[in-house]
Amino acid sequence: MRPDKPKVVDEVWDEARIRGFLDKSPLGENTDPDFSVLLFAYRSMRSEDFRAFIGFFADAERNINATDENGATLLQLIAEHRKSEDFRDILRAAGAQ
Repeated sequence: MRPDKPKVVDEVWDEARIRGFLDKSPLGENTDPDFSVLLFAYRSMRSEDFRAFIGFFADAERNINATDENGATLLQLIAEHRKSEDFRDILRAAGAQ
């Protein structure tokens, strides 16, 4: 981080910013766009914001079970992450497998 840029912690995100993640570009040419936005949201959001995002994601009829290039869903990918329990619960509640 640049020394002249203050660290921002627990910033409150508004609905527009959360919805904006639906428009993120895919992570790669062969990566499912739905998987890309799910992964990007998971990596960027607090669980409360991720819960709201998943609601918008579902409303847009996106695929909660989209897979990466290895065939893994986001739920499968984060299964062993130490601090992902809230995120896993949110994904399962939305129908992720």
